Amino acid sequence: MALAFLVPLIQSQRRKGRAYQPSFRPTEVLLSWTGALVAITLLGLISAASRYPLVAAPLGASSVLLFGHPESPLAQPRNLLLGNGLAALASVVCVAWLGTAPWVMGLAVALAIAAGQLLRCLHPPAGAVALLGVLLHAGPSYVVAPVLAGSLVLLLVALGFGWLIPGRRYPHHWF
Repeated sequence: MALAFLVPLIQSQRRKGRAYQPSFRPTEVLLSWTGALVAITLLGLISAASRYPLVAAPLGASSVLLFGHPESPLAQPRNLLLGNGLAALASVVCVAWLGTAPWVMGLAVALAIAAGQLLRCLHPPAGAVALLGVLLHAGPSYVVAPVLAGSLVLLLVALGFGWLIPGRRYPHHWF
């Protein structure tokens, strides 16, 4: 076996990976599941009733952070609202000035990342917000709905969970 020396290395890396990856108790999994179910369903119901689009795929990713790992700095209200809002704004400006070419998609995402880092409001789903904005040829209304209104609904549900569920603290900071 010429590659037998790799087995201990792979096993060592697997042990290290476990130390970096968070683990979740079954009750945490159930709460995360319930929070995401309630939040995304609520977005869908409000959208259907109002005929105002509040559902966007990046908000599903935001709900992963808000409900799956609410203590993460990237899941805090500042990051959710400013990160997603700035990303939507970046995509709208890019579309208005530069169109929707593939390089504009990259530029919008890069601007969302840079703005999030510089303003200390990085939110990973914001990259998808920026990309989706360019793909949809988004206009100014994209910033308000679905992005900010949808983010606000997610935030309200996450706050409710943080206040109602014993042992679940959210947010850890506001702005």
